Amino acid sequence: MPRRRDVVYRWVTRGLAVALVPVAWFRVSRGARHAACQWALALRFPAEDLAGLTGATRAAFEAARAEALWRHGELIGLTSGYRHPLEQARLFAAAVADDGSVAAACRRVLPPHASRHVAGTALDVRPREGAAWLERHGGRHGLYRTYDNEWWHFEYRPDGCPVRLPHPGLAAPAAHAYVIDR
Repeated sequence: MPRRRDVVYRWVTRGLAVALVPVAWFRVSRGARHAACQWALALRFPAEDLAGLTGATRAAFEAARAEALWRHGELIGLTSGYRHPLEQARLFAAAVADDGSVAAACRRVLPPHASRHVAGTALDVRPREGAAWLERHGGRHGLYRTYDNEWWHFEYRPDGCPVRLPHPGLAAPAAHAYVIDR
């Protein structure tokens, strides 16, 4: 059940997008609804950073969330997209320290060479209702949930739906071979 404030955010963001359509039409004419949607979502989720995503991943994500907003009134925000390899290495090392082993850490964070965040094709989205929408409809845009234990993690896979894995560690071949310097 969505929280009351999330329902309000949805209606306000959609109303703002509608109000921005005429402005967008003067700026871009073709694709005014798309632009107005992206502007409204940028105001709703000001900390988002779409930089670093591949062009195709970004286009697919923007198209999916525009469809979600205009057709179903659903908001989809980006919590994390592209990650620099050093940031991914830091997250992985912290997970190893917290979980006590590389194998345990790989159940929730992958090393840089195995992470699609580093490749610019992975998206961690919010809120949960937006992720549920993306799980139902994202395939039209090549966006798929890839792990059972991460409702928020989607990947751009234009070749079709990948086999969903129980957790990220199964996607990292030979995870036991990684050594973390302390």
